[in-house]
Amino acid sequence: MAETVVLRVAMSCQGCAGAVKRVLTNMEGVESFEVDLQEQKVTVKGDVTPEAVFQTVSKSGKKTSFWEGEAKEPAPAPETEAEPEAVAAPAEPVPEAAPDVAAAAAATA
Repeated sequence: MAETVVLRVAMSCQGCAGAVKRVLTNMEGVESFEVDLQEQKVTVKGDVTPEAVFQTVSKSGKKTSFWEGEAKEPAPAPETEAEPEAVAAPAEPVPEAAPDVAAAAAATA
C-alpha cells in the first residue's frame, strides 16, 4: 500500500537538497519523491513507513522533523502580515548582592 510521508528538512542550498535526494534514491520502497528547497519540504511516496523515511532522511545530516499535519499541498501564504508576538515586560531589577560578611570578617581577623 502506497503511503505519502511529508517532512520538514533544514536545507539551505542545492547541495543540501542533493544530499537528501541521494539517500532517498537508495531507499527501498520509494516510488517518487519531491524536494522543495524553498519550503524546506520533502514529500515521499511509496511502500514506506513514516519512521523509515524519517530515519533515512536524517542520515543526510540535515535536521529533520515531520511536517505538521503531513499536508500534501503547501499551505497558502497568508495575505496579511502576522501580528508581532507580544513582548514581555522587562524583569524587575535585581538588587545588588550584599557584601559577603564572612569574607569581610575573615579579612579583618
